[in-house]
Amino acid sequence: MKTICVNICVAIALLISLNINATEGMWIPTLLKAVEDDMQAMGLELSAEDIYSINHSSLKDAIVHFGGGCTAELISDQGLLLTNHHCGYGQIQSHSSLENNYLKNGFWASTLKDELPNEGLTATLIDRIEDVSSRMMEGITDGMTTEEVQAKLQENSKAIEESATSALLAAKVRAYNYGNSYFLIVTKTYKDVRLVGSPPDAVGKFGGDTDNWVWPRHTGDFSLFRIYADATNEPAEFSDSNVPYKPIQHLKVSLDGLDEGDFTMVFGFPGKTEQFLTSDAVEYVMNESNPMRIHMRDESLNIIDAAMRADEQTKIQYASKQSGISNAWKKWKGQNRGLKRMDALGQKQTLEAEFQNRVKDEARYSSVLADLNELQEANKSYKRARELFIEYYYYGPEIISFAKDVSNFGREYLNLEKEEEKQTLKDKFTKTANDYFDDYNASIDQEIFLALTPLYSEYLDDNLEPVALLAGKEGWGIYAKKVFKNKVLTSRESCISYISDISKGKHKKFQKSAASKLANQVVEVFYTLALPSYRKYNGEIESKMKVYTEGLMKFFPNKDYWADANSTLRLTYGKAEGSEPRDGMEYKFYTTADGILAKNASGLKDYELPEDLVTLLKKENYGKYADSDGELRVCFTGSNHTTGGNSGSPALDGKGHLVGLNFDRSWESTMSDIMFDPNQCRNIMVDIRYVLFIIDKYAGATRLIDEMDLVSSGEAKAETH
Repeated sequence: MKTICVNICVAIALLISLNINATEGMWIPTLLKAVEDDMQAMGLELSAEDIYSINHSSLKDAIVHFGGGCTAELISDQGLLLTNHHCGYGQIQSHSSLENNYLKNGFWASTLKDELPNEGLTATLIDRIEDVSSRMMEGITDGMTTEEVQAKLQENSKAIEESATSALLAAKVRAYNYGNSYFLIVTKTYKDVRLVGSPPDAVGKFGGDTDNWVWPRHTGDFSLFRIYADATNEPAEFSDSNVPYKPIQHLKVSLDGLDEGDFTMVFGFPGKTEQFLTSDAVEYVMNESNPMRIHMRDESLNIIDAAMRADEQTKIQYASKQSGISNAWKKWKGQNRGLKRMDALGQKQTLEAEFQNRVKDEARYSSVLADLNELQEANKSYKRARELFIEYYYYGPEIISFAKDVSNFGREYLNLEKEEEKQTLKDKFTKTANDYFDDYNASIDQEIFLALTPLYSEYLDDNLEPVALLAGKEGWGIYAKKVFKNKVLTSRESCISYISDISKGKHKKFQKSAASKLANQVVEVFYTLALPSYRKYNGEIESKMKVYTEGLMKFFPNKDYWADANSTLRLTYGKAEGSEPRDGMEYKFYTTADGILAKNASGLKDYELPEDLVTLLKKENYGKYADSDGELRVCFTGSNHTTGGNSGSPALDGKGHLVGLNFDRSWESTMSDIMFDPNQCRNIMVDIRYVLFIIDKYAGATRLIDEMDLVSSGEAKAETH
């Protein structure tokens, strides 16, 4: 136990004492004191305590984990939330129809009563973050096996979590740097979150796939929601009696904007980075994983894009699906390009050679890279199977996952005895089925099935391939027809009839269908053959990565270290600045409304705009939202280190005032999850003044502007409308 504790203490001490590269890193809020001087030297006017405190309200109390995958921020004392348009896209779509097409026309609630509820949408606030590294190590000794250590860690984490959990608070122990340190995250989750406002797609998705991951950018990627609470201001399920949440902290909104070189920070919940990957792991990402997943999504996007162009109803049905598929698809392309340009493999191999040279006499570290290489090679087929399962089951033909849902419903129903329970299950699954068919087109799905299923079969190792796919190899077209012959899965009427009149015989017949057999086998093979082996090897890899990162910190003490992102609250800081991504190319750090009009004039579909917005922009009546030159700034870039999950994160100035909304990275930056280059990597933010302009001047939703604390040049309140 003593050796393990010493290693952890050394790692944390090194983390705190390093000279920090100001633009790289995603910092745990409780450790901000270590970089406070650097931030203040760059222009921060706050203290670390002003950003994160457990003794009084601080900026962290205005930062929200939105829906579990994005970030949002509180911008009024009435629970008003600002996040990205793409973060709220699923909710906006769910409320849209041909009669009320909020995707196309936007949505603005005129009153609180008009704000729309969203089943399942949550907003989570951080109560506190505690370093529990020493508590997690209690009872662990050097002689323990890996399995014994893991069992003790689970026992300790459970005890720590239970001690911090209450009726209103949830608690989770999270590992950092592969278990070199542990933090307890205590949270409070609100379950009544309502849609307040959203610009039309032409604003929120301006540029579409053409501009995704690209700079210069002119996208108004924002939407507005509101947290509702019970009469005591605590979380509650949706109810008409709930009232707007009263936060202990909300952000002031700046009208001043930024000059080039000004300090910026982004506060949010970045999803995952992998800065410590070894060269073997990076080579797999670049040469196997990314190309495979890009290939799969190429095929499905070709089909979906063509269908969406041909029909408005299909465009509504598939808008959110298309966005979800295309986002990572384009990112992976840029990531590979950036990693090759940076010679990531060469840099990793050079570092590893020097690591071996420095640790050659240290038994704990001398074989760790060889061990990792061996484990990663053994895990490769299982890792690939996991990635393929995600691509096929969750992003591929929908009939597969729905067939599994229907199969599960039938099995669960037949195991129930009480009629009341049976009817409740029927009602619940009827809603699930109706939601599914609202956004489903069987002919499109059959095309996707026919395109992706042969690829799924081809990429899988033979020993991990569902037996049902053997029938397809004799003729994929014939096999597709057999799968889609099942009307329960392709017809709303047939499905609802099946649910309402389910019986043992009907369930047995359904289970014999080609679709059900394939769905059950896809899931069964993955969960029984691929996933257990993946978890086994991945656990061993994590254990070795803990030793490797510990060794890096010990033998390279002058390098910069920060804990990889893991969907917990982090702060990253840098400055507003442009970039020179390629020879002869130089980008300004901001764009203006003139660029919107220029793109619109090109006639490209991704740059279409409502005529009334074009007219408004041409008038240049920007009012208080104009910069000092009279221009309306739309987006800007900074050298803040961000990743997925930072979508919707507030961009803050040195005073902690809201100046923008993070929503993307440049294409040159997509490799930053693995390797960050401060000279190339730029995060992209929508200027808050453009957000306010759209809300106020375009949508006329002045009641929302009135809720906010607008500040300018230190004034408590900006001019009135």
